[in-house]
Amino acid sequence: MTRRVRSTKSKLGQNFLVDKGILNQIVKFAEVSQDDVILEIGAGEGNLTRLLLETDCSRLYAVEIDTDLKPFLRILEGPRLELIFGDAVKLDFTALAPAPNKVVANIPYHITTPLLWHILEDLAPKGLHRIIVMVQQEVARRLQAQPHSKERSPLGITLQAMGNARILRSVPPAAFRPMPKVNSAIVEINICRWIELANDRLWRHILRASFSKRRKTLANALSSCLPIEKRVLEELLKRQNLNLLVRPEDLSFEDWLYLRDKLEEFLPGGEQNPPPMIKRT
Repeated sequence: MTRRVRSTKSKLGQNFLVDKGILNQIVKFAEVSQDDVILEIGAGEGNLTRLLLETDCSRLYAVEIDTDLKPFLRILEGPRLELIFGDAVKLDFTALAPAPNKVVANIPYHITTPLLWHILEDLAPKGLHRIIVMVQQEVARRLQAQPHSKERSPLGITLQAMGNARILRSVPPAAFRPMPKVNSAIVEINICRWIELANDRLWRHILRASFSKRRKTLANALSSCLPIEKRVLEELLKRQNLNLLVRPEDLSFEDWLYLRDKLEEFLPGGEQNPPPMIKRT
């Protein structure tokens, strides 16, 4: 175990990872090379920051919202480390130069979903291809959930369309100080295609609308939020060999990409022009 941590702030959802073995595993999972520019989110007292600086990474951005932790992190400053104090959900990651190609995050669980969306929006188009993140185990299952699972989610589908997400290992509460009330998991996210997808307005809209009414059939859910007749939606489902009673969680990411492209043809005006979905070569 690392040294004892200072008092934490419950309003920030602070649970510091202090298990040295798991910290070393995270660094190993990140597969850091000398060409890597890393963004660490949730630097805390610098336990993981210190280990990342022991790798060959060319640059490390360490983000922390709690300015009271400055004394712990300032002692690590050097030519490869840039400390950033602020709310990661609100920071403009596109301004980072050079842009990070990897993210390592041990973040408060209540901001996991908005933060991952923000990371994908800002950094996937700029070359981000790997994320190693500590999340609540329940969230981890949603990120990797496959079709027909009740744990399926818009973010999980988007990650699968852009690459893949998988749980690397579970982490018990005893690995943190203070101990959280839930189990955690380390998740690996790889990004290799459709790098603009998180910025696609139509994609986000149809997923959000469908899963907000997940008790309804997909045709009913979409017809209630889009200016498209239900019969047209049912015809699109038939063309994709999908049952008319299918629900949002039943579709593969390929099905969702098909629907997104077909629905674009039926929507008027500006909704027909979301950002392009560029595939990384």
